[in-house]
Amino acid sequence: MIGAQEALRRLQEGNQRFVAGMQTRDGIFSPSRREELTKGQAPFAIILGCSDSRVPAEIIFDQGLGDLFVIRVAGNIVAPSQVGSVEFAAARFGTRLVVVLGHSQCGAIIATIEELRQSSANQSRNLRSIVDRVRPSVEGLLHTDLQFDNNALVHHAVRANVRASANHLRHGSQILEQLIRDEGLMVVGAEYSLETGVVEFFDGA
Repeated sequence: MIGAQEALRRLQEGNQRFVAGMQTRDGIFSPSRREELTKGQAPFAIILGCSDSRVPAEIIFDQGLGDLFVIRVAGNIVAPSQVGSVEFAAARFGTRLVVVLGHSQCGAIIATIEELRQSSANQSRNLRSIVDRVRPSVEGLLHTDLQFDNNALVHHAVRANVRASANHLRHGSQILEQLIRDEGLMVVGAEYSLETGVVEFFDGA
């Protein structure tokens, strides 16, 4: 079993390779690796990330088949199905690192800000369910000086939403709480920059 700190180091080193354009190619997608994985999996990190097509976790962390257990949903929100997916991987595979991964210019964050500024009557209830989960992270920021600087507002809202999701995982599941307390599970928050390719771990790391 790979510990949380070692897993975090692997992700950081993989992101450094990605940023430098020096990704690993040999072996990580090979037929022999595919065959090996038919016998089971042991992902060393769980990534709860956004569905945005520009933020594929395996690529930005330079990892291959079987390395990451990836859960993707718009706005990297935490709903019961996401909590259950994290519980499953942490308990079943012994994975000891969970990363909540947001990113710059997140569409779900921007949509939430727009909705709070001017409510849309024709928004689907399914999209609204995402906005409603992001809303608590954003609402308070609209009453600060950030309201006058949209870029800064989005940046702070992305990070506030990541922190909220990470805290939900830390404190919203008895299984995860027990694994954190007794088994060394670590939940951290990070932001991927679309502009630079760098992942910054800023919460819990």
